[in-house]
Amino acid sequence: MDNLRKFDGPAVLIANHMSTLETFALPCIIQPIKPVTFVVKQSLVDMPVFGPIMRSRDPILVGRINPREDLKAVLEGGTKKLQAGQSIIIFPQSTRSIDFRPEEFNTLGIKLALKANVPVVPIALKTDAWGIGKIAKDFGPIDPGKKVCFAIGEPMTILNRGAEEHQEVIKFIIGRLEQWKKEDRV
Repeated sequence: MDNLRKFDGPAVLIANHMSTLETFALPCIIQPIKPVTFVVKQSLVDMPVFGPIMRSRDPILVGRINPREDLKAVLEGGTKKLQAGQSIIIFPQSTRSIDFRPEEFNTLGIKLALKANVPVVPIALKTDAWGIGKIAKDFGPIDPGKKVCFAIGEPMTILNRGAEEHQEVIKFIIGRLEQWKKEDRV
């Protein structure tokens, strides 16, 4: 949590996406320190149960049909929210996954931070205690025996085009996931 207090103003918070749990937990953790919202797919705000909760966060919506339109929505809407002092959580993976695949981790969060001239903060998550449902992804089984882990990294200023910072975010997430996997074996 101290890493969120190391800078003034908003940031782009870039995290891996493992389950529905982080969607509920991250705002509760971050909001007391910094106002925050998400970049989410449109279908999440249209859901009967989950939709009203997501809409209450006033998220940036993407359709995931037209990548060019999604990029524009995130860069324009995200920049406005960041300029207004609101931080943004972004999950740059194509979908939730227990396995972290760096090649599927896009640079959208880096591009947004660069455009808005705000720092990037990496977040590593191990939230596989809430499984992915077979019929409805958001309603998977919960395993209370599994440990849930969150780690918030040091804020980074984006230099040049952000390629180095993107790799640092990936390195942070991989490092924490490997550390937690080792701890689970002990």
